[in-house]
Amino acid sequence: MGNPPNIIITGSARGIGAATAVEAGRAGYRVCVNYVNNRDAAESVVARIQSEGGEAIAVRADVSDPAQVKLLFEETTRNLGPVTHLVNNAGVPGRIGRVEELHEQTLRRTFEVNVFSAFLCAQEFVKRASTRHGASGGTIVNVSSMAARSGSPGELVHYAAAKAALEAFNYGFAAEVATEGIRVNAVSCGLIDTDIHAEAGDAERVRRYATRMPMQRAGRPEEVAQAIVWLLSDKASYVTGAVLPVAGGR
Repeated sequence: MGNPPNIIITGSARGIGAATAVEAGRAGYRVCVNYVNNRDAAESVVARIQSEGGEAIAVRADVSDPAQVKLLFEETTRNLGPVTHLVNNAGVPGRIGRVEELHEQTLRRTFEVNVFSAFLCAQEFVKRASTRHGASGGTIVNVSSMAARSGSPGELVHYAAAKAALEAFNYGFAAEVATEGIRVNAVSCGLIDTDIHAEAGDAERVRRYATRMPMQRAGRPEEVAQAIVWLLSDKASYVTGAVLPVAGGR
């Protein structure tokens, strides 16, 4: 048997990222739980993975910063081994509001965290995993949103635009590295019950929107995590460049 796979999941101290870290640990991955501010939450995720017999570490890094991305990969490799899988989950919603009211700083940060970080992490991953560089390949999953299709007018147009950019990157990058042993896919999340809605300024958003979904409920982070882990696995070996909706029929 070969060595266990090693995975970095960006922004995995909470929500979908945390659920994916736990699910990956159960699937046999050695997990790097990446966080930027909340060390206690990240350590809690690590402790949960370890309590179920998995191996995990927590590494602080702002993945919108190229230097910190490099250090993230270096520390993960030093502690777990070569990085074979990556989930670009880090994301911020910005604040709910109209485009005309959007602050430049919010706009910049939304694209830095949701788009630039995926490029930066993908660059570092390819240098380490591509057969073109003498490695044996790997898998990336990008976490997007159905907002990329709806545009989220009157609320989060900036976030929707960032996720649309992420999906264009997902398709183009997947084709670029398809012959280098690397698969690249995305999940497009519908209304998922996490604290991202409160962060955007509307804690009641999930309750208000849930009955508008065809399944008449919000999704759970664990439901997204299971889809991500499937895309990471060899069971999805002929899937690349895809965007899988995990959205309750939305």
